[in-house]
Amino acid sequence: MDSSTAIQQLRTDCNQISAQITHMHPLVAKLNDPATQSEVIKALFELTKQVEVVKKHLIKLEKRDGSTLV
Repeated sequence: MDSSTAIQQLRTDCNQISAQITHMHPLVAKLNDPATQSEVIKALFELTKQVEVVKKHLIKLEKRDGSTLV
């Protein structure tokens, strides 16, 4: 597998993870426990931030790889 294929696969996986996290948010309200809901929302937010960090690094890598070809 080459770098561009790996980047694309990682991007696809990140998008799937993001979609799953988004799907989970409405379910938190059904927990009916404010303390648990608060902690779960915080954890989901942290997961979202980390997925965005991965995507940001992929974009940087892609730009760097592209610039070396010029």
